[in-house]
Amino acid sequence: MTTLYESNETAWNLLSRGKVRDVYEYAPNQMLIVTSDRLSAFDVILPTPIPDKGVVLTQIANFWFQQTDSIIPNHLVDPDPFSTDAERKHLAGRSIVVHKAEALPVEAIVRGYLTGSGRKDYEKTGTVCGIELPEGLVEASRLPEPIYTPSTKAAIGDHDENVSFDKTVDLIGTELAEKVRDMALELYRFGAGYALERGIIIADTKFEFGILDGELILIDEAMTPDSSRFWPADGYEAGKSQPSYDKQYVRDYLETLDWDKTAPGPELPPEVAAKTSEKYLEAWRRLTKS
Repeated sequence: MTTLYESNETAWNLLSRGKVRDVYEYAPNQMLIVTSDRLSAFDVILPTPIPDKGVVLTQIANFWFQQTDSIIPNHLVDPDPFSTDAERKHLAGRSIVVHKAEALPVEAIVRGYLTGSGRKDYEKTGTVCGIELPEGLVEASRLPEPIYTPSTKAAIGDHDENVSFDKTVDLIGTELAEKVRDMALELYRFGAGYALERGIIIADTKFEFGILDGELILIDEAMTPDSSRFWPADGYEAGKSQPSYDKQYVRDYLETLDWDKTAPGPELPPEVAAKTSEKYLEAWRRLTKS
């Protein structure tokens, strides 16, 4: 797949290309992460880019890194390395330089509301990933307390696998598994409270952590519309599907198509791409503009 950057980025060695982010060797023990306008849905990268998406995701993640660095350090070295570089202005706003950390093989998912795969699990078993919940919950119900439901990180094209907390202990050890769980819950509580004051419900979110110089740090992204479900707080009502500021709008459109959710993904109509871009931009404005 041709990306927005292939004809421009020649100075660095490409280390990996993810669903959304391209990672380059930048300097000794540092990486350059470029967030593209690509969008994935149902673990498939769609061929239609979403205008401004990469900039929005980068700026929201940088905002949270700054807001939460007193809770846990993060990988950020330079939040906008090309802001004054005219030759690379196409990278401004969507690129960061980070420390190279050892990524943990666990995705730290925190759920504050019942929706998505969690609701399907609850309807079958009365639990979410083995965690018992009260009876009578419905779509979009707020949970009594946020719950930690980790998963393993899948390769591109594969689905992440929900795992038990005990499985994370097997993967990374008891002490580190407990620290990841506790830190993810603390970050979510902080972020969810902050966002709610600005009219956004963070229904659930995913964090990734790494080890740098023997210490746990936050890496990848933090509480963006790609790693979270963002709902407008005004008009929230449990028992029904909520409007969103994230890619759920695209998922809902794709559900109307005769598509088997395998690659290649379908092109998005211009109006769907434009509306999705508006939702991302609105989330950015609400969260970060005082």
